[in-house]
Formats: sequence, structure tokens, C-alpha cells
Amino acid sequence: MNILISSAGRRVSLVRAFQKEAKKIDAGIKVFASDASPILSAACQIADDYFKVPLLSTPDYIDVLLEECTKRNIKIIIPTIDTELTLLAKKKELLEKNGIIPIICDVGLIEKCRDKRLIHDFFRAFKVQVAQEYSKEEYSLPMFLKPWDGSRSVDTFLIYEEKDITEYHLAHEKLMFLEYLDHSIYTEYTCDLYYGRDNELKCVVPRKRILVRDGEVNKGVTENNALVPYIKKRLNKVEGAVGCLTAQFFLHKDGSKIYGIEINPRFGGGYPLSYLAGANFPRWILQEYFLNEKIPPQFDCWESNLLMLRYDNEVLVHAYKD
Repeated sequence: MNILISSAGRRVSLVRAFQKEAKKIDAGIKVFASDASPILSAACQIADDYFKVPLLSTPDYIDVLLEECTKRNIKIIIPTIDTELTLLAKKKELLEKNGIIPIICDVGLIEKCRDKRLIHDFFRAFKVQVAQEYSKEEYSLPMFLKPWDGSRSVDTFLIYEEKDITEYHLAHEKLMFLEYLDHSIYTEYTCDLYYGRDNELKCVVPRKRILVRDGEVNKGVTENNALVPYIKKRLNKVEGAVGCLTAQFFLHKDGSKIYGIEINPRFGGGYPLSYLAGANFPRWILQEYFLNEKIPPQFDCWESNLLMLRYDNEVLVHAYKD
């Protein structure tokens, strides 16, 4: 019974976390990785083995994935990028019929998370405050612009003055005009949430984003703050939520206000910090889906104020041929 980290890319730390936890259960469990360019994927080189898959946009992606997983006795798939989530969720029943469990939320929840307009409605339904959305005719400055289907902070703009608004902004159909939450007043956090098979929240770990590079946290620190009880109270049970969800919140520096920003229903690039702090999501996935064991109803024994400083490292591939 093996595990796959799909679209593995640079997720070396995530692969190693699953390898470490799998070996504690059974030394024979292998952690595979897949990618469209596995030779150029550091995570594929670190995995126990890897295989190549076509691009997600190709019609035979699922067929190839299913064939390769069956061949390698892979029973769990851990998705890592936004663009594969809806596809895998729609094929969840097919995969499960073949004995493969993708650790992924329901299609409906994923579609809400992928559309930043819908995620605002989601937050409001759970009594979580969101930034005000303006029309392109009436707005207040400063304001923040972002596409409703964007990721990795691509095509985002901070507008301070009227002259900064261009025809590009006004004509861009996907740009949302939003209330600006001043970073001198609010602190941005990425929160790693774990939902069990029962759709109930088991763990919340807020990570303060100190430095972000290419949309992924480069320096961050765990903080056990007001977000933990706030999220537990409001998002204690979310239908369709399973596994790791990565949510962005803004917390007022005096703790008086909290805004929900967005949710990515997958492992985020900064999750390794939460893992090293003691929030062992890989272990819980193995317990729930391999061993059919119950996990703690609430887990709070993770290390607060743990600082992570990332740096570039090398993965060498010998006898490489293009």
C-alpha cells in the first residue's frame, strides 16, 4: 500500500514527511511522486520512485494516472497544486472504485475555494468577516485588486491613488476590487487546518508570513493566537472538507478583528513548518486511510513561536540526459 504525491515539483519536504511517517507504520510503504517533468522535479528525485504523467489539460491524464497507480499499488494520492483539484475530485468515485483514495475535498467545496467571489460567500455563511468588494464604478482608496481565480499572487495590484487605475484594471473581467487591509494594522497568517474523514476540524496552526517568495512562504513563524479559537468555533465542521486545507486570514494587531481571505483545499507550500512544529497531518492521513484508526478529536500540542528560515539546496541527478 503506497502513497503518491502528485504534481510534486519542489515539494521535497512534503515527500520526506510522508516517507518518515510511512516508515513508522510499515517499512515497506513507498512514497511515489509524479510530475509532467519528473527528471526536473526535485521532489521526484527525493521520492522512493517516480513516474511521468501528461499535462493536466490532456484528455488521457486520468487514464495514465490510474494505470500508473494500479501498477505501483498506490492507494493514496496527495494533490499539491490548485489546477488538479477539480479534476481529481470529479474522478474521485472512479479512483475509489479502483482502490485509490485521493485525499481531496468534495467538488462543491473545491469550486468555492477556487473562486474568490464564492469563498467570500462561504466565509459569510460561517460568520467570518471578509474584505468589502467594490464595483468598478464606486470604490474607496486605497484598495487591493486580485483575479477571482488567481493563485501565487499573480496579477495582483495595490492601488493608492486614482492615477494608478489603468484601462487594464477596468477591462480585466476577473479582477476583484477589494477593501485594502493595511499591513501596518493587520498581520497576514496562513493557517494549516486538518479535517478528518468526518469533516470535523482537528487542528489549527497559524503561520505568520514574514517573507513570501514566488507565492510561497520563505520565512514564517507559528503562533498560537486568537485565530485558533476563532477558527475552531466558526469552521468546526465543514461538509466536504477532508485532509489539509490552507486558509489565509488577516488578524488585527490588537486582536479585535479577523478577516477571512481565501482557502486552498490542499497542502500549502509552507506546511512543513506546521509539521516540524508537531502538527502531524501525514501521520493522521495514514492512520485514517491506511489503518482505519480514529485520530485525536482536537490537537493543540504543537510548538508555538517556531521560526522557519528557508534556503536553496541542491538535488543532484547523475548521468542526466536531456
